[in-house]
Amino acid sequence: MITKIFKLLLIVLISIIGFFGCEQKFDKVVDSFNNDYQVVNVLPSDTFYYNSADSLITISIKFNSISTIQNVFCDVYASDDSKIATIDLFDDGRSSNGDAVSGDKIFSNKLPLSHNYPNGNYNIKYYVTDKSNSTKQVALGTFDYNNGQNNVAPVISNDIVEPDTAIVTSTTVIQTSIKVFDQNGLSDIEKVYFVVYKPDGTTNNFQNTMFDDGNLVVNGDQSSADGIYSLLIQITSTNAKGTYRIEFQAKDRGGKLSNIINHSLLIQ
Repeated sequence: MITKIFKLLLIVLISIIGFFGCEQKFDKVVDSFNNDYQVVNVLPSDTFYYNSADSLITISIKFNSISTIQNVFCDVYASDDSKIATIDLFDDGRSSNGDAVSGDKIFSNKLPLSHNYPNGNYNIKYYVTDKSNSTKQVALGTFDYNNGQNNVAPVISNDIVEPDTAIVTSTTVIQTSIKVFDQNGLSDIEKVYFVVYKPDGTTNNFQNTMFDDGNLVVNGDQSSADGIYSLLIQITSTNAKGTYRIEFQAKDRGGKLSNIINHSLLIQ
């Protein structure tokens, strides 16, 4: 009996060894590439000044190795976060691409910048597609852009606080809005905001950001990009009673501030 059990166990053991020991083969092989490259540096990294005779900026990225790189490209974002271009970068030695030497592990290309683009900080997101067709962002570069225009401070007008007198027993929604004009264009506007001063004259100096995004439900803004910036605020019965001062102002990307407009809000 013991001999039969031993033989049975031996057969099972051999079957298990055979199952795990046999090599499984597949008819499809997926090549796998290890990314052996590292980013050495990116350009530009300082300030670029618009020149009507030559508005081309050279964008480049350098790697320590390119053996697994298939292609390189980048997305360029203006200071207002709008994407102005997607361009391929080349290591082909062509001067038209801004590339000096072929095969030197530096991928480059040129991009024209318009004098209508806003001043400020620009972002470049660099991407690599490797030989396994995997694409990922490998670097983020920044540079400052000066469009060469005389920077004129923005002007605000037509302030609205509605209602500007409220008897508050529960939550009350207040609509605020302000008209903004900038001689350098609305894209030159960095921020529109107001600061609230309490009835006792104190403030925490918090800048309540206003929006020109057409989001009527969230911000109370009726139309996007029309120069009217809006924000909905809530007043509750816990707010101190009295006359509040709402101070509106705008700031452009050159750092210049607009005029100030004050509006009173009476809470009873």
